[in-house]
Amino acid sequence: MIPLRPAHATVAVLAAGLLAACGGDSGTDTTAADGEVTISNCDTDVTLPSPAERMYVGGDGNLLAMVLSLGAQDQVAGVSGLSDTKAALSTAYGADVVDALPVATKDYPTMENVIAQKPDVMLAGWNYGYSEEKNLTPDLLEQRGIAPYVLSESCRQADGKRGTMAPWEALSADIDNLGKITGHEEEAEEVNADIDARLEALEAAPQPTKAPTVFLFDSGTKQIFTSGSFGGPQAIIEAAGARNATAEVEDTWTEVSWEQLVSSDPDFFAFVDYDGQSFEDKFEVLKSNPATKDLPAVTEERFLNLPIPAWTSSPLNINSAEQLRKALEEHGLVPASDIEPEHDLVPRASKN
Repeated sequence: MIPLRPAHATVAVLAAGLLAACGGDSGTDTTAADGEVTISNCDTDVTLPSPAERMYVGGDGNLLAMVLSLGAQDQVAGVSGLSDTKAALSTAYGADVVDALPVATKDYPTMENVIAQKPDVMLAGWNYGYSEEKNLTPDLLEQRGIAPYVLSESCRQADGKRGTMAPWEALSADIDNLGKITGHEEEAEEVNADIDARLEALEAAPQPTKAPTVFLFDSGTKQIFTSGSFGGPQAIIEAAGARNATAEVEDTWTEVSWEQLVSSDPDFFAFVDYDGQSFEDKFEVLKSNPATKDLPAVTEERFLNLPIPAWTSSPLNINSAEQLRKALEEHGLVPASDIEPEHDLVPRASKN
């Protein structure tokens, strides 16, 4: 991947089409006919095969994490881009499960690549696989007899920006919908119940008098790629007892200026780990930039590095919130608690 990876690049304004308007909750579903289910996706009623027998799963490991959390891996016909996500998914769902997945491409998919896997459903998001520029869109998939599902976090606002519902709400809607699509509804209920219980534990933990500010540094040199109020990091940071430095940005993944970083006066930095710009490179950028090199969060190395599927909307977000909470506790930024992450998702290369 490159610093501004395609999954997070700034989106173009949405052309008129099936998913032009997105928002609201997941809505109610109805069984349209035997072997089909109608659900609300991006505020549009869509009908998909159920249970889907051959799913193509795109994205940055987030939708794949949802599928694996449901135990629906045998219904996957192809996946894209495992290199940045394999270690984290293996930790959470088992190396044997992840190793057995059929990899359709190491990069982001093309229409030709998707069709070659003969899926009945494609799971992806806008700029997590779907792209007008690459002619891979829900409308074009439908024309080829492939039912599209859109990651709720990536549903588009009227101006083309992504994000139309609160991050935990978007994640819950996707897990619920994918449970219906895969025929694993009971498992979906269990996954959402587990997330809710762990969120309640985080909320019940001792809270700081003043929430520390966390800046998510995804990548960048001239500009900084980060995540605003509709992205998974917003939910993670708040659940950990902190404040997202870019909470006022009404978008998911987007660019901000160095001035915005400095003015937020962050107490802590979180990093997104992926190929292209290493954790060491990102930290060196902060240490060498005159605007950030003297920030206490930099000089005292207050940071946490987690892989991309831990930050993008996925069931791993709750684990990230737990890991961030413990990291903030270790630096004295929030009170001590008995919160313990289920998994250690910190990449081995970045552990001290």
